[in-house]
Amino acid sequence: MKRKETASNDYIVFFIFLLVPTIMLIVGYFLFPCSSSPAEHPLVYIPLFLGLVFLGFGFLLKEKNMGSKLKISGWVLFSFFWALLPCFLYTSEGGDIFNAAVCIIGVYILIYMAYHEWLSIKTDKYPSCLNWIAGGTFLAGIIYFTIDSGIFPELKNGLIKIVAAHSTWLLNRLGVPATLEGHYIIYGKSIEIIFACTAIQAMVLFIGMIGALSKVNLKRKVFAIAITVIPMYFLNLVRNASVVFLVGGNITSFNIAHNVLSKAGALITLIALLFLTFKIVPELYDEILCIFDLPKRKGPVENFFAKFLGKTKK
Repeated sequence: MKRKETASNDYIVFFIFLLVPTIMLIVGYFLFPCSSSPAEHPLVYIPLFLGLVFLGFGFLLKEKNMGSKLKISGWVLFSFFWALLPCFLYTSEGGDIFNAAVCIIGVYILIYMAYHEWLSIKTDKYPSCLNWIAGGTFLAGIIYFTIDSGIFPELKNGLIKIVAAHSTWLLNRLGVPATLEGHYIIYGKSIEIIFACTAIQAMVLFIGMIGALSKVNLKRKVFAIAITVIPMYFLNLVRNASVVFLVGGNITSFNIAHNVLSKAGALITLIALLFLTFKIVPELYDEILCIFDLPKRKGPVENFFAKFLGKTKK
């Protein structure tokens, strides 16, 4: 009887886990149809920043039980913000399904983090990586979205102008007669430098991942951030300059230069810098492995999938 009750509870938890993000995505679709931009509605930033604040307090709180409860609230609110975006991402990317699909999957992953915080409360076992990923999300998110949301427009515009100026300077040093007009680099053609061209996403990702490592002292954190973020900034200038040179010189199309060559180069760079970070702060590697080990905790969701796949022991 107890076994049947446990199995029934597993089903209930699993369907709640599946239902919550699905409802969020449906609500998000009706609130913001494909023709509507969530960024034009300031209210969408309420669940975003409220979620990040809850994650931050949960990360800092020493009392683990209450910390997990705060982080559950944080993950749910943060995932709701992303549930508003898939349709907009699909249309803004010209019908490219990739980013929209990643966003949809991400909503389920964020709820999975909330589920594991709930599981920690139930089992009184608190994997360090759950606190690490909450802290990293808070640090990276609060920096990035404070700039991107336009709360302080001078920060966003200033960063774009600096990157555009430095990219033009690099082209000039390499003998390319490029000129700068506002956010546009002129060389044969006019290439606009936008916020995504600043590499701020990658930089805050590393700041968050390293900054949230609780077992690493401040000196090593600062060194690890400096040794990754500074090269990342300069390599991004090379990326921008390469796109301008390839497109402006009619060597290849913007699509090939920007969406294929530069993105492939950026991915290789990020992987190389990640391995460098592992050398400086191996604790980061341990936390990432811990995240991938979360499915081994054998909670209700994992038990359901095990039964579904026929992997339970008889």
